[in-house]
Amino acid sequence: MDESSLPALTRQVLAAAFGLAVIFGALCQRTRFCTMGAISDVYTMGDWRRARQWMAASGAAMLGFQALAASGAIDPAASIYTGTRLLWLSALVGGALFGFGMVLGSGCISRNLVRLGGGNLKSLVVLLVAAIAAGATLRGLTAVARVGTLEKVFVELPSGQALPTLAAHLVGGSAVTWAWGIAAVLGLALLVVASRGRDERAWPVLAIGAGVAAVITALWWVSGHLGFLPEDPRTLEPVYLATNSRRMESLSTIAPVAYAVDWLLMFSDQSKTLTLGIATVGGIVVGAGLMAWKERSFRWEGFAGVGDLGLHLVGAVCMGVGGIVAMGCTVGQGITGVSTLSLGSFLALAAMVAGAWVGLRYQEWRLDRA
Repeated sequence: MDESSLPALTRQVLAAAFGLAVIFGALCQRTRFCTMGAISDVYTMGDWRRARQWMAASGAAMLGFQALAASGAIDPAASIYTGTRLLWLSALVGGALFGFGMVLGSGCISRNLVRLGGGNLKSLVVLLVAAIAAGATLRGLTAVARVGTLEKVFVELPSGQALPTLAAHLVGGSAVTWAWGIAAVLGLALLVVASRGRDERAWPVLAIGAGVAAVITALWWVSGHLGFLPEDPRTLEPVYLATNSRRMESLSTIAPVAYAVDWLLMFSDQSKTLTLGIATVGGIVVGAGLMAWKERSFRWEGFAGVGDLGLHLVGAVCMGVGGIVAMGCTVGQGITGVSTLSLGSFLALAAMVAGAWVGLRYQEWRLDRA
């Protein structure tokens, strides 16, 4: 490929990412798919319906990612989740902080993008504040603290932190065989559990989970296959087009929200280019807005008072800082990262669930005092 063909290919990658994000936003708006909502339903009502949707999405995404890797369409070691440095303390602290913040912020970042599409102005404030906090944690004041404290604690793994490569290194055998074995066991187990609801049919839950997983798998293909050039004509090095990390990416929201705000603020700066992550942020809002318009559920919503605003601001900051420290949000780590079978992603997800549980207990304590 010559250099003159790069802009057209980049536009294809961005258009595909935007279109898939529109589908994701519409699906989440229609089905109320939400990790925080799932945890809250289990905590407050013992209702596992949305939790089973999430299980189905994670299980199907694992199988989808491994299918792409086995076909040779993508390199499973090319994402940020499977590197050799396991930042276990960052995953636990950042994940817990993000989980706590999403309770105070009325949902994770992806849920707030969906709610913004439906006219929720509280979500707009949460997203802007979270973007500022995330940007500062990427390259600003809190980034210095992040690098100087939590990221000094890590385990260097010779073969990477994906469970298949860890198993192959420790036990022996082929990483490809281990990948299929682990993905089959974990993925199918999650799908089986997701299909076993007491009071409803299994297929709607599985269909919602499969829809989310299909978007994430398709984005892996867009970034890791369509947008991958073994030799960039400008540098003669391998390149993943239109990604902020310069590696293979799929659906995530916390860092892309920060990049989106930065891109809007510095639009005339030629070094600020549109990326896959920014395109997905816009696509989620558009998709949710279109579905809200179709359902006639679009309505403006604001804060109930100063106290409500304060809680959402704290939640936004916690999500912005925690999401970057943990290298992702409940979608970015909880489904996209988990699909790669990354040990760090599993740690971050567990910490997010624990943080959300603490947040729900805190909210309950506040209500009891009122």
